Amino acid sequence: MAQIYISLGSNVNKEHYLRQALIALKAHLTEFQHSSVFESEAVGFAGNNFYNSVIGAQTQIPLAELCQLLKQIERDNGHDKKFSPRTLDLDLLFYDDVICDTPAQLPRDEITKNAFVLQPLAEIAPDFYHPTAKQTIAQLWSAYNNPKQKLWPVEFTNP
Repeated sequence: MAQIYISLGSNVNKEHYLRQALIALKAHLTEFQHSSVFESEAVGFAGNNFYNSVIGAQTQIPLAELCQLLKQIERDNGHDKKFSPRTLDLDLLFYDDVICDTPAQLPRDEITKNAFVLQPLAEIAPDFYHPTAKQTIAQLWSAYNNPKQKLWPVEFTNP
């Protein structure tokens, strides 16, 4: 079983699409954990605020198949293109301690750059060791400093 972490984001009908993602992911993964949901401003383009969270889970799905599954869940929920408003964005952050560029960049670069990924990840995986940064997620979050990125928790009921 591989330990995985996936970031979830939506800025179109946010609660609905986050719930749809969680339902779909729970159907394929075990040992499911879900962080708090945070709202943040769009990064990289002008748009509505996002809801973001992170899930941790266990899977026996091979890496390439998991990447295809995440893209299929996005497409099933109307995901169109990057750097624009989106119904659902699912990004694989870690697949155990795998380091690679294909079929996905692992660990994902945005972990250390974006508070909307790092804060919810630190909530559910503080002791997970980032294999390239050589620090735990808690250490990375403690050292994070980007005052331009603000996020705040929102009420969200898991499906």
